[in-house]
Amino acid sequence: MPSPEKLIIDTPEQIALEFPLASVGSRFLAIALDTLVQAGLFLAFLMLVFVVSIAGAVAGVNAGVWGAALAILAGFTLYYGYFAAFEALWNGQTPGKRWVGLRVISETGRPIGAFDAILRNLLRIVDQLPVMYAVGLVSLFFTARNQRLGDLAAGTVVVYDQTIARPEMLPSGVVTRHGAAALTGEEIAIVELFLQRRYALDSYLRLTTARQILERLRPRLQLPPDATADEERLLEEIAAEYRRR
Repeated sequence: MPSPEKLIIDTPEQIALEFPLASVGSRFLAIALDTLVQAGLFLAFLMLVFVVSIAGAVAGVNAGVWGAALAILAGFTLYYGYFAAFEALWNGQTPGKRWVGLRVISETGRPIGAFDAILRNLLRIVDQLPVMYAVGLVSLFFTARNQRLGDLAAGTVVVYDQTIARPEMLPSGVVTRHGAAALTGEEIAIVELFLQRRYALDSYLRLTTARQILERLRPRLQLPPDATADEERLLEEIAAEYRRR
């Protein structure tokens, strides 16, 4: 039975990809850090409003009412727009999530889009009720994928993000001919995803996953039937050959 702490996705190629789900503690730490960033930005804005109000008073213009209205509007926009904007532009991350090592992805394992980011954060208004994200906390505990209401509405999950360097291109003097051009975009995406996340897997799962992917792709590639090269090395060569196209 799959672990409730992992999101397991079966690709069309019948390869199981695993994403470790973020814990409640990690998510609250990320929110705390984001709140500090928001407070700093809002304080800077208030200082700007104060300076403009003083300048207006010196010039004989009463800007106090407009300043208060702008401060309220800016506070609302900053609080709710902050998360949506960063997650849409930073591929599912805010500064707090990046520092903690979290990322928002779709339930299918794909990066989220702008619509997903906006929808999941509109529901933040409900998730934070009545105080301290009480509704969202209850939802996290009673959903199998640790999802708050915003996640359920947008079809997203929060996972630990293992930032792994992309496999290096082979030296320019080395050219491989595995027929990578015959692969589809979906197939090469699976190869790339495995290469990026392989170091987060235990040794057995890492080996078996590499073999599964290679066996699924072998009929479409020009590999000798008795190839004894390391599976990961072959996948690196295939990915490099595809990118050189």
